[in-house]
Amino acid sequence: MKLLILLHHRLDLWIVPAWFSERLRLEFLQLEVVHLSSYDGAEAELRDAEVAFTLSLRPEQFAVANKLRWIHSPAAAVHQLMFPELVNSEVIVTNGREVHGPVVAEHVIALVFALAKALPQALRLQQEHEWGQEAIWNGRSRPREISGATLGLVGLGSIGREVARHASALGMRVIAVRERPEQGSPEGVQQVFASSQIDSLLEQSDFVVLAVPITAATRGLINDERLAHMKPGAYLINVGRGPLIDEAALVQALRDHKIGGAALDVFDQEPLPSDSSLWDLDNLLITPHTAGLTEKLWGREYVLFAENLRRYLNHQSLVAIVDKHKGY
Repeated sequence: MKLLILLHHRLDLWIVPAWFSERLRLEFLQLEVVHLSSYDGAEAELRDAEVAFTLSLRPEQFAVANKLRWIHSPAAAVHQLMFPELVNSEVIVTNGREVHGPVVAEHVIALVFALAKALPQALRLQQEHEWGQEAIWNGRSRPREISGATLGLVGLGSIGREVARHASALGMRVIAVRERPEQGSPEGVQQVFASSQIDSLLEQSDFVVLAVPITAATRGLINDERLAHMKPGAYLINVGRGPLIDEAALVQALRDHKIGGAALDVFDQEPLPSDSSLWDLDNLLITPHTAGLTEKLWGREYVLFAENLRRYLNHQSLVAIVDKHKGY
């Protein structure tokens, strides 16, 4: 059985390390492991690969992969794989959502603290050599306490569940929307709304965290109308995907101070263009898609992928299976 590892990325962290494939060869002697760090020659290797470990495939590449039965994406987002030919095929897709949940949740909590304690403003004042105690206290969004604040989660996947657990431990009231509220409340979540009730969540939340995948239903989820439902002093945090937010609407809302501020880790276009209006907003904290970065990434990926390989070889159900028709 042939396993093709096919992954190229501009960021070194996302390049599969050599030890990953070597360890697979030692642990799974029945596998032929081919490791490509670029897409050169990918079509030839895909022709007889049964398993592919990759972030993306083009439809024409998928068309030649006649023996392909399973694709694993080390990322949580799989929208780049959701083209009709693959969605309607019998090929299984799994992803790394459980790998990224804990570290992205830590980043969310860091952003909550940074916004609540006016750390971006303090940093700007430091760079100007200004003792800004009065400026910070008299600003539009004063420093506030975390305990007792309401955090609204849009999404209760691996990231959302971890955020809820941490936020609840900090004394925050956690509410959430999920597609199937009948599934109940995970640890730390005090109230669950249906997706159709998102406006109620927005109206109650001091911090709104977006942690849902991109689907037809979630694209442009936060627009003018939804921003109008947020509290004037509330903060919006996005660690899902950029297209969840209408960026033009958010820029206007931040310029007009209709909400307290925002923190974005993901954007419509990445890298964020140097001429983007987002850069110049003093009530916006930008992190360059770093929420999931960790030195422990590939160790976690190996544990998940090796477990699924054992299951696959033993004809058992896989974990982290993507519902291709839902897109996550």
